[in-house]
Amino acid sequence: MNKAKITEIFERLEARDPEPKTELQYHNPFTLLVAVVLSAQATDKGVNRATPALFAAADTPQKMAELGEEKIRDYVKTIGLYKTKAANIYKLSNMLVDEFGGEVPQNREDLEKLPGVGRKTANVVLNVVFGQPTMAVDTHIFRISNRIGLTKAKNPLETEQQLIKKIPRQFMQHAHHWLILHGRYICVARKPRCGVCPINDLCEFKDKL
Repeated sequence: MNKAKITEIFERLEARDPEPKTELQYHNPFTLLVAVVLSAQATDKGVNRATPALFAAADTPQKMAELGEEKIRDYVKTIGLYKTKAANIYKLSNMLVDEFGGEVPQNREDLEKLPGVGRKTANVVLNVVFGQPTMAVDTHIFRISNRIGLTKAKNPLETEQQLIKKIPRQFMQHAHHWLILHGRYICVARKPRCGVCPINDLCEFKDKL
């Protein structure tokens, strides 16, 4: 896909939604970090049902560490893999207190040291709360980037690297949100809604519906 077509795609996505936001509910960098950890293999809606009570009880690493793993588990037990996630949240909270002065790091290397935090989670935090032009590749972005012709990648890391090279810099701040929302609501996995797609004529998917 050539640069002109890529630019046009993001101009249209921007026109539809100039200031896209994450659908995860959060209050500060720490609560976003926790919400993203909880969202792995879970829906944002499911996470948002569980986190208001959790964040009311603990919205800082110090409070979360004091809450303890067992109580964290009780708050998030409606979310898939909740035992592992609760353990990771407890451990990362303690690590933030002990090694980072209770603050969420603003670089990927330190974020990825935290239990339960991988590259995608780190990229979300860096983008959403610290304004860095990162590309957090989830299942939606991996699927639609390859489907519409933005990338030709075998895995999320390749997808991320190709998108960073191809997407014009002026769109990078919001690009991952536009792609996620497009994949979540229009370019869905089984039956993409090509009839209402704002980039249908630019898309290179061979099996348009």
